[in-house]
Amino acid sequence: MSTTVKAAVFHETDAPPEIRDVVLPDPGPGQVRVRMVAAGVCHSDLSLSNGTLAQPLPAVLGHEGTGTVEAVGPGVTEVMPGQQVILNWAPPCRACWFCEQGEPHLCEHALDRMLTPYAELTDGTPVHPGLNTGAFAEATVVPVGALVPLPDGVDLAVAAMLGCAALTGWGAVNNAAKLRAGQSALVLGLGGVGLSLLQAARMAGADPLIAVDVSTEKEQLARSLGATEFLVSDPKVHKSVRKLTGGRGVDHAFEVVGKAQVVRTAWNSSRRGGTVTVVGLGSKQDEVSFNALELFHQARTLQGCVYGSSDPARDIPVLAEAVRAGELKLAAMITDEISLEGLPDAFERMRQGKGGRSLVRFGA
Repeated sequence: MSTTVKAAVFHETDAPPEIRDVVLPDPGPGQVRVRMVAAGVCHSDLSLSNGTLAQPLPAVLGHEGTGTVEAVGPGVTEVMPGQQVILNWAPPCRACWFCEQGEPHLCEHALDRMLTPYAELTDGTPVHPGLNTGAFAEATVVPVGALVPLPDGVDLAVAAMLGCAALTGWGAVNNAAKLRAGQSALVLGLGGVGLSLLQAARMAGADPLIAVDVSTEKEQLARSLGATEFLVSDPKVHKSVRKLTGGRGVDHAFEVVGKAQVVRTAWNSSRRGGTVTVVGLGSKQDEVSFNALELFHQARTLQGCVYGSSDPARDIPVLAEAVRAGELKLAAMITDEISLEGLPDAFERMRQGKGGRSLVRFGA
């Protein structure tokens, strides 16, 4: 039998969603139905809604979420009804070339499912799952590989952030940049991922730890989460960063905005031989340029970082331990709690660079 749930359905590019009834089929072989408890609103959802990332429509977006297993399909033994879980929007196949090289975050098949309808509107119109998961709904159906059991001692609702923001930020620091204690670090952009990255850099021992954002309102939050310095973004912010680092620039610069101009600022703010890690998701039309001499002379490393270069099954338990120890503060990064109807306002806050993470709470 099918299940009908309320969901935020995106019908057109760059248009707000409609709250509609969506009909979910019973979970098939290897599938699980999850009753959602919470879903974070990520900048990637904005990129999917405005066409920066390709997404077949209509679709239910949302990929950072938690819930309770409601039903399992044939052959599923990894989880059981009643179990609390975190969604993994990029489940690796464990068999492609990248997975075999120990790079499951680059799995060739991780996003295959977003191309196939997973549900229907009540009139029979097929609906696609945004980034595989369709978390902006009262319930969703996903492959069992798209779930990570909730670790003990972590609040189910705020744990939604472990599925994307916290994992991406922590992974950028520890998996990609491999920041060491005593190294200087710069975080450009303080949304959900940026605030997570800031905390991860603090936990890794970054000093000084410089936070930059367009909004002065984020200074107090940034400092409470570990920033030793806070700067308001402007065209010459790299000069201010250099003044704070003996004129050299930082060892590690993290771009968490997804804009060419900010990538360039990160580059200009890093020292010779430093590392620039691009975490923000930008547009393919937004090009960054470097001249051949500076690439040689500065000897910097410029690298991208997808999903924190992480393996959620391996890394989420590590983050959960940091949450239990009080080192990683998930709730502090949530600046707005909303219903599905509040999604348009949450998207607008992201466009304007306001606030940290918005969190959809179901059944509140």
